[in-house]
Amino acid sequence: MKVLVVNCGSSSLKFRLIETDSREVIAKGLCERIGIDGGHFEYSPAGGSKLEKDIDLPNHDVAAKLVIDTLTDAEVGVVKSLDEIDAVGHRIVHGGDKFKHAAYLDDEAIKEIEACAALAPLHNPVNLIGIRACQKAMPGTANVAAFDTSFHQTLPEEAYLYGIPYEYYKNDKVRRYGFHGMSHEYVAAETAKELGKDIKDTKIITCHLGNGASITAVDGGKSVDTSMGFTPLDGIIMGTRCGSLDPEIINFLAGKYNMSISEVLDTLNKKSGLYGLSDYLSTDMRDLTDAYKAGDENAIRALKAYAYRIVKYVGAYATVLGGVDAITFTAGIGEHSFFIRKLICDGLGFLGVELDDTANNNCDILISTPASKIKVYAIPTDEEMSIALQTVEVLKNR
Repeated sequence: MKVLVVNCGSSSLKFRLIETDSREVIAKGLCERIGIDGGHFEYSPAGGSKLEKDIDLPNHDVAAKLVIDTLTDAEVGVVKSLDEIDAVGHRIVHGGDKFKHAAYLDDEAIKEIEACAALAPLHNPVNLIGIRACQKAMPGTANVAAFDTSFHQTLPEEAYLYGIPYEYYKNDKVRRYGFHGMSHEYVAAETAKELGKDIKDTKIITCHLGNGASITAVDGGKSVDTSMGFTPLDGIIMGTRCGSLDPEIINFLAGKYNMSISEVLDTLNKKSGLYGLSDYLSTDMRDLTDAYKAGDENAIRALKAYAYRIVKYVGAYATVLGGVDAITFTAGIGEHSFFIRKLICDGLGFLGVELDDTANNNCDILISTPASKIKVYAIPTDEEMSIALQTVEVLKNR
């Protein structure tokens, strides 16, 4: 089955055309600066030359039509007609507690996604624009939504409830939702394959470490706890996000510096984390790692705190799971930074983790020694592939 995967941002539209039977990426590309001067289009067909051009992209409808026209173009296209594309899979950030799985996009599902917009006001409305643009450009083609939150809908009540009056959950759905679900689900499945086990027989901790980052405890293929919460601000220290903190700090900073709640939250989202802890040295892990090795105290402070928080979450989730078969690192930092993986694993010796420095430095898949009581992996994530496979599953079960 050929699935066009679409990830729509406020001024961008990323896409991949995937043959799900072979897991081959037939073509991929990006429309950027949609609705902004200086629109740009990139397109890379498998086995062909990359195409780039500056083009006016006044809205997402124009961008979606450009994607379809290019995929079906007689010279650079990879399909002869739209009939060869079986479905479109969309990434949706927030599904609330309504969507426990990917969903076929009929009118009712779209209304439910609209209802979740209050939980992700910067993302869901834009995701809906992408859905409507594709429906307009590809009438008659099935559309499916995959959600960042759905994998975590298996969290037990004691894990997702906050210690606030229960009425706020009943009336306003204030709870832990978790994010990066497609990544955690995908790498947990890949980890089970590496272990040579049925995923139902595994206990895995997945560490999605990018600019945004989260840790998830996966028991038998199901998420049972995760570090991000009601929003992606909760959890471990991230590139610019603070992670978990005492909520009274918000009131304290607002009062002392005459800031509004929005201004404080802007600081916690955009000026904190590694960036804030390093005294604004950088948000880029490569820069911070180089500075750490050079003895820069700001970088050392930030990275030690970063690794410490991750070790703390992994230790807590080992308790939640009642044992761990594997710890898996993924996403930009998790896949590529052998320095950070070592910094973290050095703090996990109490669990019997023993890193193979050579394998780690080479960024191999298996990076623990044969003597390690818990296997440690670095596995590339593929959220687009996850969306495509979920799309196929939805259509098969209709």
